[in-house]
Amino acid sequence: MKSRTKLTKILTGVLLTIAVGLFCMQAAYLLFHTRFEVEYTDLRLFYVINIIIVVCLTVSLFLVFRMSKIWKIILPVLAVGLMTFQIVMMMNQNDRVHHVVSLSPDLKQMLVLKEDVETGQSTYYRTRYGLFARPQENLPYETKGDFKVKWLEDDVAAVTYQAADGTLHQYIGTYGYRDSGISYSYVSSSLSGKWRGENVQVTTTPEGIIVEDAGKPQLYPYDDIVQFGTLAIVLTNQDEAEWTIALNENFASHSNDPDPPEGEITLYEASMEENEPVTLEYAESPEF
Repeated sequence: MKSRTKLTKILTGVLLTIAVGLFCMQAAYLLFHTRFEVEYTDLRLFYVINIIIVVCLTVSLFLVFRMSKIWKIILPVLAVGLMTFQIVMMMNQNDRVHHVVSLSPDLKQMLVLKEDVETGQSTYYRTRYGLFARPQENLPYETKGDFKVKWLEDDVAAVTYQAADGTLHQYIGTYGYRDSGISYSYVSSSLSGKWRGENVQVTTTPEGIIVEDAGKPQLYPYDDIVQFGTLAIVLTNQDEAEWTIALNENFASHSNDPDPPEGEITLYEASMEENEPVTLEYAESPEF
């Protein structure tokens, strides 16, 4: 009997600690959300945490107090009512905001996009500690809810999506910092020369970048190339994305010395269909 009483006290203490800790976290979240635009990575977490708080408090009250029969009925009904309200709010949130959350292959990075379903405005978020996020920038086109995410490296994620007008676009999330010895670098300049992979070739020229796919070359002028961070570029044609080129983790540009680039790059076609990226290796120095 004594051991049971001791176990009950421990369980009650644990449940109350969880409830109080989560309540304080929720209060801090509301404060930071108001002042600094901090959000949960997934907004539905707010309601899930509220449900956990209700469960912990309800069970701990049953363990601490000897209740009359009427309170043994009232307390569960109140708890169920509160949890039902949170579930309804969570479903309403889900109808208003479309979440795109994807973990990197090494589980160290997280891509977070949130789309306002009513307006079609999608926002890219930077995460903090995996649980919290802050908006970084809005995607330039009104979206319609279809997103395809592909991690090209542990720190490079390609998001392919269709805009409301039916055009195809890519947004690249880049994470971390690769120590290249310089504060900023242009990916196009780093790709000097020819790169070859299975049935594809990428060539950097003074006019732009040529992608030769299955023997068919296409020139992308530098004005039609969009850079993301220091790790990836998107090649566009008439404002639609066609290819992404990402620098692999073993890539070294040697832009400050006469040696040619080392390592590999990744070429990824913009498509809403399932397709795999292609790895390319350095083949030749530039001819110009």
